[in-house]
Amino acid sequence: MYGRRACQLIKELSSAEKGQLTGFNSDMFDQVVKECSTHYLELQSLMRKIQEEGMDIQTTRNADHFGMVIHHLSLMRNKRCLMAYVYNRAEIIRNLRWKIGPVLPQEIHEKLSYSEEEYFKNHSTALESYMSELELDLTVDMVPPKDPYIQVRVLDDIGEVLLSDQSANLARHSMHFLKRIDAEQFISQGLMEELTD
Repeated sequence: MYGRRACQLIKELSSAEKGQLTGFNSDMFDQVVKECSTHYLELQSLMRKIQEEGMDIQTTRNADHFGMVIHHLSLMRNKRCLMAYVYNRAEIIRNLRWKIGPVLPQEIHEKLSYSEEEYFKNHSTALESYMSELELDLTVDMVPPKDPYIQVRVLDDIGEVLLSDQSANLARHSMHFLKRIDAEQFISQGLMEELTD
């Protein structure tokens, strides 16, 4: 049945947890692209057949015309499904840059196709360039803070780090009272956690 594979791609996308990536299904994606090519070739063949018989494509209402309609609509539906699949994955990837930072963890990196990896790198580079022009880190404080300082516990040995107002040795399991903007990047990378009352 036409469009079944494209529908499966969308179902796979919608069955994933919101904001979470599943592995890029390149096999299914390629099958849908191949099906689109087949529909296109069939559509062209039927159009040539109608033209060779000397009939007008706009007014002819025979089996070939309705075959053309079926192939055209199937082609358009598959294209919409492919675009929805790519667009939704791109949205998640774009959001990952804001949540995680410029370096993706290996478990997320494995789920991306080559073009998605390039998209993430290009988006990250563009964002870095924009932030350097503004001289402002837009990835910090996604939610307005109540206090500019927070208490944190270091989860992994980071070492000696130069912060905005001091130098600190961020050893594993040590606790510090840092500016939120200094700690935010380490928290997003999973290297430290914020301690709450």
